[in-house]
Amino acid sequence: MTEAAEPPAAPESARTVFGERLPDAMRYAELLAETGVRRGLIGPREVPRLWERHLLNCAVLGEVVPEGVMVCDVGSGAGLPGIPLALVRPDLRITLLEPLLRRTNFLHEVVELLGLDHVTVVRGRAEEVLGTLPPVHVVTARAVAPLDRLAGWGVPLLKPYGEMLALKGDTAEEEVAGARAALAKLGAERVSVIHVGEDVVEPAATVVRVEVGESPGGVRFAAKRAKAARTGRTRRRR
Repeated sequence: MTEAAEPPAAPESARTVFGERLPDAMRYAELLAETGVRRGLIGPREVPRLWERHLLNCAVLGEVVPEGVMVCDVGSGAGLPGIPLALVRPDLRITLLEPLLRRTNFLHEVVELLGLDHVTVVRGRAEEVLGTLPPVHVVTARAVAPLDRLAGWGVPLLKPYGEMLALKGDTAEEEVAGARAALAKLGAERVSVIHVGEDVVEPAATVVRVEVGESPGGVRFAAKRAKAARTGRTRRRR
């Protein structure tokens, strides 16, 4: 069993970002450093940089998420970026989508402990819940998969004219260049690399923004969604 470590003190920038929810962010940092490490959700080497690399890096994503929308955090893992985003943006309705039971158990515990009533935890893979989860305005993801594969999972979950926001690193521009053909087939109309949190984290968080048109996921996924909707209506009539 991996030994838990003491989380670092919250930097002053955390007070600016989390405001009155800073105590909850500090409790979440403790849970990641203790329970998260013991259960293998994060590595012990990540504990010293929990704030800059993880909590703040994810929370600043709130700078570019529209007000009052539905968000699905695909492959949420230990709740990054979904939990920090939920702490700074109580106006959002967030679904944490994660296939592994030990991770969803942890997410349920965090959501209950922090009183995040606007957050729902769903166990499953993106391709499995298509047609059963309501389409969302925004899909978020961090360290889940290369961009082309991630888009294949996340983009079909979007509403028409929604967007996927993927936290990426230094290779973001290269990933975008290599995935443009795949993204176009998935209905992406605009793809850009943006930077958020420039006054909070160093370096600023790099985000790939994929904006879709009328058919998120392309023709194949539109047909799949329509089939799922028909099946749902048939079941409700029975």
